[in-house]
Amino acid sequence: MEYLAGIDLGTTGVKILLMDEEGNVKGTKTEEYKLFTPRPGWAEQNPSDWWEATIKGIKGLLEETGIKGRDIKGIGLTGQMHGSVFLNSKGDVIHPAILWCDQRTAKECEEITERVGKERIFEITCNPVLTGFQAPKIIWLRRNYPDVYKNISKILLPKDYIRFCLTGVFATDVADASGTSLFDVRKRRWSEEILETLEIPPSFLPDCFESPEITGYITEDVASLTGLTKGTPVVAGAGDQASGGIGGGIVEEGLVSISLGTSGVVFAHLEDLFVDPCGRLHTFCHAVPGKWHIMGVMLSAGGSFRWLRDTFFGDKKASYKVMTDMAENVSAGSEGLLFLPYLTGERCPYPDPDARGVFFGISLKHRVEHFIRAVMEGVSFGLKDSIRIMKEIGASQGKRFRLTGGGAKSELWCRMMADIFDGPTVRLKVEEGPSFGAAIIAGVGVGMYSDVKDACKKLVKEEEKIFQPDKLNVEIYERFYNLYGALYRNLEGLFDNLSEIS
Repeated sequence: MEYLAGIDLGTTGVKILLMDEEGNVKGTKTEEYKLFTPRPGWAEQNPSDWWEATIKGIKGLLEETGIKGRDIKGIGLTGQMHGSVFLNSKGDVIHPAILWCDQRTAKECEEITERVGKERIFEITCNPVLTGFQAPKIIWLRRNYPDVYKNISKILLPKDYIRFCLTGVFATDVADASGTSLFDVRKRRWSEEILETLEIPPSFLPDCFESPEITGYITEDVASLTGLTKGTPVVAGAGDQASGGIGGGIVEEGLVSISLGTSGVVFAHLEDLFVDPCGRLHTFCHAVPGKWHIMGVMLSAGGSFRWLRDTFFGDKKASYKVMTDMAENVSAGSEGLLFLPYLTGERCPYPDPDARGVFFGISLKHRVEHFIRAVMEGVSFGLKDSIRIMKEIGASQGKRFRLTGGGAKSELWCRMMADIFDGPTVRLKVEEGPSFGAAIIAGVGVGMYSDVKDACKKLVKEEEKIFQPDKLNVEIYERFYNLYGALYRNLEGLFDNLSEIS
């Protein structure tokens, strides 16, 4: 039997997945690592922690499954996007990795936009410059740590550091590169114009490939550390959202995936390049060669639910299931309690690092179960923002919604989203979206499948149960959704004021 591996370098841990050629997952293993917040709004990790966890995860999974390294025919990489790993000429990390959720670079975003030109940066990258993206991190490091900057030889995205450790090769893929503010999304290559304007040497950046292309091979040292076989191909892979789109089978128009992880993502396939003229959504290259995708990203989706658990249930050790069971006893609309899920600022549709979380409408009748349900509804409303915009601009009609991520395990949340999105909603038989997608991409790269679309049709399967919208709840939620949207618009200026004094 031949197998494929997907390595997903997440924010909280790395997940290793092994599947057979029929798409049956034979095993997964997750190894966690720490996230550091040395200042408010900052988010960093040590790449060495990623690599140690990856070695441990691969070795452990091979031992647990009994699968031999020689039977793994290809490896796909995916993981958290936008982060920056700075290496010197020896390949050593010379500064902590600055992550996707880091908000320190607001001034640098303004500087880049001014230097390149707002319209020109949008024309080239198809997106505004955002604090999470890579380019402003590079400018920030140059300004604040010039002694570190002068020793830079390569700058990698997080999963591409793992590629370097596995193969000794510097490479990335078009989907992940799309989220750097340095990439020409239309032409699918690094933008010489932006690099020249920002005075960033092109040599800092790795070579760029389509997702299924083979970029390197497992080295002898890595084989001895992990149990893999020297010479096993490693394909370009994709950032976690594009890879998750593959794992969810979003390779044709009409299907929309909803990922409920730490962040929340609404993801739709594009046959042709399509850009939101207002810049509220992201258009990136897809992991399907020659295609694109459009997506909306909210920063604190499942993260909001975890915050609620840790803050109010930490001592009681309540599980997510206990919490959602409590929320079942509350009617749609949480009896007038609304939640804005902007705990770490927001990205889509409001690129606002100063936005903050809000509970609105609290009264004496509200109990803890109301707050639980309000958080779930607020996250769902935030996801609906992106669905609404996709329909509004004609990018996707969202005829069917596929749910992935930890939040999809809750039937209440699935029913809630069917009602809020007003469309049939389903879960997938394989839940490990990005790592599963990375393994599929690897299979295409080594010739196990003819192309990405064909592979997804064969391997990605929906559960039989379909969550259909309840008409009464659809009407209730539409009224609360309109109020939800008005809250941010009325509070936007106050968020700015708050950031100035806190």
